[in-house]
Amino acid sequence: MIKAAVIGCGFIGQAHVEALRRLGDVEVASVAVSCKESAERVSKSLCVPAVTDYREILADESIISVHICTPNNLHYKMAEEALSAGKHVICEKPLAMNSEEGRRMCKLAEETGLVNAVCFNYRYYPMTAEARGLVLKGDIGRTFLVHGSYLQDWLLYRGDYNWRLDVGAGGRMRAVGDIGSHWADLVTRITGLVLETVCSDLGTFHKERLKPAGISPTFEKSKKSEAEPFPVETEDYGGVLVRFKGGARGIFYVSQVSAGRKNRLTFEIDGSLGSIAWNQERPEELFLGRRDGPNKVLLKSQELLSENAAKLAHYPGGHPEGYPDAFKNLFISVYSAIREGKHREDDYPTFRNGLNSLLLGEAILKSHETGGWEEVEQS
Repeated sequence: MIKAAVIGCGFIGQAHVEALRRLGDVEVASVAVSCKESAERVSKSLCVPAVTDYREILADESIISVHICTPNNLHYKMAEEALSAGKHVICEKPLAMNSEEGRRMCKLAEETGLVNAVCFNYRYYPMTAEARGLVLKGDIGRTFLVHGSYLQDWLLYRGDYNWRLDVGAGGRMRAVGDIGSHWADLVTRITGLVLETVCSDLGTFHKERLKPAGISPTFEKSKKSEAEPFPVETEDYGGVLVRFKGGARGIFYVSQVSAGRKNRLTFEIDGSLGSIAWNQERPEELFLGRRDGPNKVLLKSQELLSENAAKLAHYPGGHPEGYPDAFKNLFISVYSAIREGKHREDDYPTFRNGLNSLLLGEAILKSHETGGWEEVEQS
């Protein structure tokens, strides 16, 4: 039995705990939270020992892997300490607050040889894996255009607040860094294309929000409480024009203020022979477009999918799989490498992928500031 620990137990930390328990041979031995009251509540609700000092986890030699699910500003420090303590590290995105931190994390991870992963979980839906297989087979021909969006509404109102709004905790980019990073990672994984240059426009519609007393959990509806004005420096919206190496073009936009859109990640890949489209809110369906024949909608079913995609579908057709299952699939891949004691660059999103995401975000931010096209540096 592999013993793992989770640092940070908000919305995403709890998702990690649940997914790990579904692997069968991984025990969540401990979780780390910020205070004694949270420790008591989390320990009771998750039935797992909870500590308030994550260094207790790092000092426990029986724990071999650590999941970092804290606010963004803590990722670098905790990952550095965990790797130095000999722990395999699975880190939530963004990998760090900036590319300088990201480079140092990559360097340390490479020096240790330990497994390192970033949680770009949308790669692990059966239908996104099927889309990748179809593109690689040449079913849509040469890629012309990649477009789509990632829309949410949980920060629509002025009274909506979360730590991600604080530059000190979340970083200089919010909507693009938090959800745009998922979109970009997914489409580059599927197409194999490399982002070359970007031209962006960012918008902040709530220049000031109301910060309530106490903790504001992710995705929870704002509660009436004492609140004080809080200046907002990060974007509610981002629109990005993209040029890929090889000539393909793209455009995507992200928003956390789009009413009614709860978690709508969509992409469409248009090629010389056909197109593919997917919507995360309808994850069992993959649209296949043709000019010279009828369009099709492929439904998730193991017997209809390619071998690699079928491995990610654990239930028969008609039995929906989604967000929690994608985390399970990601962790299956990561813990296979941990069992072997060998980091595998191509099997899961790594710190290197996380660094490339940071470099993309910095190019997008620079483009917004200069008003022109900016080159995307590659690690």
